Order: sequence, then C-alpha cells, then structure tokens
Amino acid sequence: MKQLKSFIQKEFYHIFRDPRTIMVLFFIPIAQLLIFGTVIKNEIQDVHIAIYDQAKDETTLKITNKILSSGYFILDKNLENINDIESIFRKGKVKEVIVFESNFGDKLIKEGKANLQLIADASDPNMARLAISYTSGIINDYVKKMHPNLQMPLQIEPEIRMYFNEEMKSAYMFVPGVMALILMLISAMMTSISITREKELGTMEILLISPLRPSQIIVGKVLPYLLLSVANAFVIVLIGHFVFGVPVLGSFVLLMLETILFITMALCLGIFISTVAKSQMAAMFISMIVLMLPTILLSGFIYPIENMPKVLQVVSHIMPARYFISIVRAIMLKGTGLLFVWKETAVLIGMTLFFIALSVNKFKIRLE
Repeated sequence: MKQLKSFIQKEFYHIFRDPRTIMVLFFIPIAQLLIFGTVIKNEIQDVHIAIYDQAKDETTLKITNKILSSGYFILDKNLENINDIESIFRKGKVKEVIVFESNFGDKLIKEGKANLQLIADASDPNMARLAISYTSGIINDYVKKMHPNLQMPLQIEPEIRMYFNEEMKSAYMFVPGVMALILMLISAMMTSISITREKELGTMEILLISPLRPSQIIVGKVLPYLLLSVANAFVIVLIGHFVFGVPVLGSFVLLMLETILFITMALCLGIFISTVAKSQMAAMFISMIVLMLPTILLSGFIYPIENMPKVLQVVSHIMPARYFISIVRAIMLKGTGLLFVWKETAVLIGMTLFFIALSVNKFKIRLE
C-alpha cells in the first residue's frame, strides 16, 4: 500500500510539472466551454440591413423604427433604386434588404392587406434564415398591436427571396468552409512537422551548415507542399461543383489564385510553428489545437461572426480562414471580382509576409 501511494504521488508530480498536460487537462476544456458557450447561439445581433421604401409613409416608418429598435438590426443604407439590391449584396456587409411596396400604408388601411419583400443574402444560409425569421416575427408583432380598434383584419404578407442560394442548399455554406478548414489544417500540419522532423532525425545541423540561405530552405520546404495542396484545392472545387452543385459564378482563375495565396499563408504558418516546436508531436498538437477549433468557430464557417460577443469578433480578425471563406463565397456564389475582395486579399498577403518574416528570422537566429 505504501508503494502504491508513493507511485500515485509520483504520477501526480509528473502531471503537475508538465505544462502541456496541465493545459490539456484544465485550460483547453475551459477554453472550449467558454468559446462554445459564447459562439453557438441561435439569436442574431447587429445584422446590417438596407431598406427600399417606395411608400415612405407613416406606416412604413413605424415598421422600420420597430425593426431597428429591436436591437437585432442596424440600418446600413436606404436604397433609392431596386437595381441597387444586388450590388449592395455583393459588397458583403448587408445581409438583408426590406422592400416596401408603393402606397403601403393606404393599402393596409383600406384593403386590410399590404405586401413587402424580404430579400436575404443566402450565401450564408444560417444568417439568411435567422434574419428572415426575426424580421417576419417583428412585422407580425407590429400587425397584432397596430390599430386594435379596427374591425377589418390587417395583414402584411412578406414575400421572401434568397439571393445567391434560392434553394437554401447547405452545401453552399459548407463547401467554402470545409475547403478553408481542410487547406488550413493539412497545409499547416504538413509543414509544421517538417522542421521538427529534421531536428529529431539529427539532419538539422546539415541544413544549418549548408550554403543554402534561410529563405531558400523555406522555399524548398514549402514548394512541394504548395503544389500538392493546390491539387487538393482543385479537387475540392471540382467535387463541390459536380457532386454538390455549388456554382463557380466568378472567375475560376481568380478563385485559384486566391486559393494559392491562402495555401501559401497556411504553409508559412506551419513552417513558423515547426521552428518553435521541439518535437513532431508538439508541432502537430499546436497545429490541431490552435488552428482547428478557432477555424471552425471563429471564421464564420458555421456560426455568423455578427452573433458573437465583441471580444470574439475582435479575435476573429486574426483568423486567416475568415477572410478566405469570405473570398470563396464572394467568387463562387456571388460572381464578384477582385474589386469586391481586395481588402480580404490584402489581409492574407500581409499575413503571408508576416509569417515568412518570422520563419526567416528564426532560421537566422539558429544560424547565428
């Protein structure tokens, strides 16, 4: 019994002196609980909408004020032309457009029925469903409470239209997200173990004393994986298009160039992880824990970023997959060009250069 007690004490000692074990046992479950608890929500918050009001009467003004005062929506723009709807959706910020017919208030009072149209950007089906549901609920509540003394039953009939995904196919949301997730994890993990493998096999010293410059070593490590990942991305796009019916409305060349940029960034991130990790296991652990969970939850892949707490919305800005998913959805589903995704492209270029600089600097330190 005394020996068993000593053995158990020894095991506790080994557990508590290992920071990685403590992280797995305590910090990661707490982090997962906090992230899942704050990210996974069925309600919406601060969704940007636009309104095309052809009536501009007291009734439409009251309905607009009720929608905006609910706390769920933010008015981004009042449209002056019906043709502006598609262009404002292509910019990506506005998620829903509310269209009031002309003489809306008069028809509602005289005929007891008026029509409006709810148009949502269904490139993100979850957000589209929530926005339409919330808007319809607010309008129905308004109808029940307005003019209670009138005998004529009042009815507002919303006509719903989903832009870029009329049939609300979930594949339109999952294919771009899964594409980003797969390319991020595979590219980063493949390269994250490359340098650590050299260290474990004892061949790192050969690389360090070779005439190759640090930048040449990085290129030599990245290029084979880059070509393989590009082929992988090409296959994913083809499967998404021919098997799941996801269209490629924009330039296929632009889509592949953006994909190559994202893969390059992920590979450089993996190289950086491999330079700081001491073993292949540690490199793979960092790649899985640091990249997989945040990519799923904080990139807008499944859960709309607008629904997240402000702190997590800020954190999501450092997630590369956020920008790539936005680019893929814009090109494949909306048919937009570089003018609509240049901001996201610039961010990915900046991240790529940042990780390249970190990796090269790490090699230089090793050489010195």
